[in-house]
Amino acid sequence: MPSSKPLFNTTRLQGKTVVVTGASGGIGAATAVLFARAGCNVILLARRLDALSKVAQQCMEEGADGIKVFTKTLDVNDRTSVEDLVPALKKEGFETFDVLVNNAGGAIGKDKIGGKLGAEQFSLIHADSSAPFAEISLADIDTMISTNLISLMQITQLFLNEMKKVDTGHIINIGSIAGREPYAGGGVYCAVKHAVRSFTTTLLKEVVATGVRVTEVAPGFVETNFSVTRFRGDETAAKKVYEGMQPLLAEDIAEEIVWCALRPPHVQIAEMVVLPNAQASAEIIARKTQL
Repeated sequence: MPSSKPLFNTTRLQGKTVVVTGASGGIGAATAVLFARAGCNVILLARRLDALSKVAQQCMEEGADGIKVFTKTLDVNDRTSVEDLVPALKKEGFETFDVLVNNAGGAIGKDKIGGKLGAEQFSLIHADSSAPFAEISLADIDTMISTNLISLMQITQLFLNEMKKVDTGHIINIGSIAGREPYAGGGVYCAVKHAVRSFTTTLLKEVVATGVRVTEVAPGFVETNFSVTRFRGDETAAKKVYEGMQPLLAEDIAEEIVWCALRPPHVQIAEMVVLPNAQASAEIIARKTQL
């Protein structure tokens, strides 16, 4: 007979305040909703207010009684707006910040160095990709480095300073399998995700004597709007990326993120790699003609 005692103690998170960047969809939205269900106050940050409002409504509908859900539009590439973020949140009544989920990011482009790949060829070779370094524009390079790395560092620094004041907190950075295995066609994206991994490891070493925890969650294939953005809005091309296999869902990664935050204060999940069953690496995917 199964035990009546719950497997995980979600009361550890009740009343905590969680900040999620890139919360308007995909992993960010799913993570915010799950934290709300665990009894957390959630702060949703993203550029699109309409999408944020929908996620906030879902958090209120599915979340525990009495939680606070707050939305704020934020372009993580706007350095001044990011710098003003913590003071603005404090004016809204948030005094401490228990968990920061750095989720904002993405890739741009679908080409390969030395020549372009069609969407079908590309999807059969690569798990993720940014644009080819030989052909990508400087603007796209700058955007990917800024969105995936510099903004993550700036936001982390701001909230880390707040966490250190109370000697507790948890910073969870969303990395990628691309940060562990470079592949052709992903020059910039792989580079920035490697940097995120290195930064996260360095940060862990710097805060080891404090009560602040640091985690990197590195997913493989996750079916979100990521591929639509990479293919510049081409939904047909984006769907081919997941053709013949069952990718992870945003909710799968959200569960792992919340699980990491649920660990007792003395437990540190330094890094977690999460892959769909059909994926062994960034480039090894088991595809079937029919699922």
